[in-house]
Amino acid sequence: MEDALKTLNNKRLILVELNEVNFEFALAYAERNALIHLQRVIRGMQRTSSEMDYEKLEPWIQWVSVHTGKVAAEHRIVRLGDIVGSGIPQFFEVIEAAGYKVGAISAMNTENRLQAPAYFIPDPWTVTPSDGSFWSTAIGRAVSQAVNDNSDAQLSVKSILALLGGLIRFARPCNYSHYFRLALRSRGSPWRKALFLDLFLHDLHLRMFSRKRPDFSTVFLNAGAFIQHHYLFNARDAVKSNLRNPGWYVRADQDPFEEMLVVYDRILGDYFAMADVDLIIATGLTQKPYDRVKYYWRLKDHMAFMEHIGVNCKAVHPRMTRDFMIEFDSIEATRYGAKQLAEIICETDGKPIFGEIDNRGLSLFVTLTYGEKIENELIVKRGNKRIDLKQHVVFVAIKNGMHDGKGFVYYKGRVADFAVEDGAHVKGLYTVVSKYFGLDIPGHVALVRDSETEADFHA
Repeated sequence: MEDALKTLNNKRLILVELNEVNFEFALAYAERNALIHLQRVIRGMQRTSSEMDYEKLEPWIQWVSVHTGKVAAEHRIVRLGDIVGSGIPQFFEVIEAAGYKVGAISAMNTENRLQAPAYFIPDPWTVTPSDGSFWSTAIGRAVSQAVNDNSDAQLSVKSILALLGGLIRFARPCNYSHYFRLALRSRGSPWRKALFLDLFLHDLHLRMFSRKRPDFSTVFLNAGAFIQHHYLFNARDAVKSNLRNPGWYVRADQDPFEEMLVVYDRILGDYFAMADVDLIIATGLTQKPYDRVKYYWRLKDHMAFMEHIGVNCKAVHPRMTRDFMIEFDSIEATRYGAKQLAEIICETDGKPIFGEIDNRGLSLFVTLTYGEKIENELIVKRGNKRIDLKQHVVFVAIKNGMHDGKGFVYYKGRVADFAVEDGAHVKGLYTVVSKYFGLDIPGHVALVRDSETEADFHA
């Protein structure tokens, strides 16, 4: 027991959540471009599994399984942000309660219940507080606006200043040239903005980790999922599909998937270089090519649209891409709002515009499901009222990738001793992390360091 605790005292664990990255597709690129860190992951990776029901193959469901050790039917979290108020234990606060210091950057669908976080910045879609520090609060709010408004709206001056200040404060000089190239070439190339953000979150994580020295830390990077969803047909070295993206959307000679792998190889190299850190790299899910053409649209101004169609609501909260949540003052108002939205259909083909409406009593979780191409106008109707939807939506993407329950995980260091078997459900990563910190060892005694011991440890 003493030897186990001594080992814990000398090592720290980082969980890198590379959301949905398909490492099998990455193999050809890693070999051709000498991406040695990706090659290392691919050679040593194991597979994970997930839910059988495709409707449950969502990252905000699977990462909750990772964080709680429960399958979807057990934790029953089906929407992004639903973890808030659920009370389901996450390994973040469980590990902290055992006497360890914990930090998290943008962990998806995670509620901040830490009593004294080393650092905590929520994901852009979950309404939960940061660690309360100036930079975590400012950057968290700015990233949330950048991600949720990335389809059309301009960043506020406050968000721009927060992000610029964050870059000055946390971006590492070794990456200045990479930031410059990504920013310079980002016009008309949204994937480079996503990679810029991931590189910044990585730098931010490394800076905070080196200063706060938590025992357990998590960072969530989403550019890979975004790029596969929107540009996977252009990954010519990996994907064999008859579907192609139009030139106005992305040029045929561009391969955002390859660009993503180059940035991620650099990020992984930083973690592999950390001698005093054990490492888990996990994808949760993965993606495979979509089998047809589908357009993604997003409301420009959610509240303005509700007012335009006569939905009397209290507030609207955008979520990922096409999703949003509407709050109402009463159950009756919610029910009527759901009826109003369900009645909106395309005049020409009769397809619903909001095909997914989840009534939760005082709120609706809604998805703009209409997936056809919209050119000059799109007339929709609700009863006798006719609306040109084109005036109220902005194009987001053409769907290229769809979720696959298969995932990947890689272990570096002593944490590999606790690895779940190949192909096990992704919820098993909760057990891996728990075992690493000795939380299931009979007679476990939590490590609680006083200030003197902590100072000696960091000397």
